[in-house]
Amino acid sequence: MDKKYFRSNAVYQIWPRSFCDSNGDGIGDLNGIASKLDYLADLGIGIIWLSPVYRSPNFDYGYDISDYLSINPEFGTLADMDSLIAEAKKRGIRIVMDLVVNHTSSEHRWFVLSKQKDSPYHAFYYWRVGKNGNSEPPNNWTSNFGGSAWTFVPEVGEWYLHLFAPEQPDLDWHNPEVIREVERILRFWLDRGIYGFRCDVINQIWKESLDDGKKKAYVTGQEHYLMKEGNHKILQTLNKDVFSQYDCMTVGETYDVDLLNARRFTDHELDMVFQFEHMNIDKFVLPIFDKKYHPRKLKECLFKWQKGLDWNANYLENHDQTRSIERFGDAGKHWRESGKMLATVLLTLRGTPYIYMGEELGMLDMKPIFTPDEYKDGVDHYVYDTLRKFHFPAKLALKLVHNCNRDNARTPMQWDASKEAGFTTGTPWIKVNPNYEKINAKAEEADPESIRSFYKRLLALRKKDPCLTYGSFEPICTSGRIMAYYRSYEGAMDLIVMNLSGRKVRLPKALYTEKASVLLSNYKGAALAFKKHLRAYESFVCKIH
Repeated sequence: MDKKYFRSNAVYQIWPRSFCDSNGDGIGDLNGIASKLDYLADLGIGIIWLSPVYRSPNFDYGYDISDYLSINPEFGTLADMDSLIAEAKKRGIRIVMDLVVNHTSSEHRWFVLSKQKDSPYHAFYYWRVGKNGNSEPPNNWTSNFGGSAWTFVPEVGEWYLHLFAPEQPDLDWHNPEVIREVERILRFWLDRGIYGFRCDVINQIWKESLDDGKKKAYVTGQEHYLMKEGNHKILQTLNKDVFSQYDCMTVGETYDVDLLNARRFTDHELDMVFQFEHMNIDKFVLPIFDKKYHPRKLKECLFKWQKGLDWNANYLENHDQTRSIERFGDAGKHWRESGKMLATVLLTLRGTPYIYMGEELGMLDMKPIFTPDEYKDGVDHYVYDTLRKFHFPAKLALKLVHNCNRDNARTPMQWDASKEAGFTTGTPWIKVNPNYEKINAKAEEADPESIRSFYKRLLALRKKDPCLTYGSFEPICTSGRIMAYYRSYEGAMDLIVMNLSGRKVRLPKALYTEKASVLLSNYKGAALAFKKHLRAYESFVCKIH
């Protein structure tokens, strides 16, 4: 068994802008993160993943990088970053950075120079002459953020490709100089003590061709760039030249990935990938349209990936998703029970668990919902304006945007019940969720029955019990609302049982007659023997005798 560090440790994702503000300007920063390292160490975290902290004009809040080798002044300095790495190391915590190399910022030096046709940087990007006498884009591709994927620059006389916003021009990985520059960036940070990278939209960096795509409701053109052979060859090169030379971990954001490609991405390319299938089980056609959540769908999807991939990157929340209790639990009557049950799912599946900041507190989406003048995410404005243009009533448009509003996950971390949840002494860059007086870290640290206390116990159990850390995974056939499986390692076996719903459900006889002792449950005084029913969102971790 490969016992690399990332296999036995949980990852905690931080959205730096919203985690902790150390200087009162309303924006979280590196020194604020450093001040909370003891909190994370006490929780049981071994790895921190920082969403982008590089210099950026912040059109997409750091996912538009203007300098890969420096820190955004809003967050601090390179010296602050070095200090954070060192202080984390003292506490046994390693740091992973976000790697965004499908595109740069339009303010990056490379792109500015690329506007000169005789510059070598012109070939760093997809500059092309358009159709119909250059009056139309080179093809019909659409951006993930809406509209055409091409923007015309009159002084250049050409169009450039951007699969996201116009402020995020795509790099042309057909150019070997791009690979060399990215490898230089990787070594720069690994040599400074970074443990690895979360690789943003890494399965679409290679454009196989620039032919027109088949028109789709959401994004047109993906068949020409998602998971192409050249993509795998690039990652194999980066792995051979850089990643394999360091003690590091890599995880790829691989939208719409299938099992076949996921296996390839994790074979001498990356260590893990994020799949999105379970994030779409409550969506219909477009992310703005919700459909009824069925626990059976979540179970089937998770089981499929547990059986199909040797090592998964397990997550229920991140900076792009709405909060998990709102989607898969109960934010009302059973908030605490469902929050703990989802923790059991996250921390007992085979793979590396990824906890998003505030998830361990049971943080929820914004209520009342954001209004257009409060939106920080540029995508929200585009979606809302588009819906209104098509005569959707304002109230309905607000609701549809809320279904996929990334601002929900980016509200400030709720540290205590003081003003602005203890996040800042100034005015926060985005408003704090008004429920912070009830849901906050200080209150939950003091409460042995809180969601955070449950996460802490479960993380400690996962570190201590090799069945949960390294064990094989064997699903158990149960009714749709019950999720159960065995984790086995060197003759020992754990049984995990959960009710994924808010309804009382009957246990199969084979489960409640198992000779097992409960190691951890989200209800007090729980035992498995002769227990014929599971209460709402009840979960067990048991040791089989």
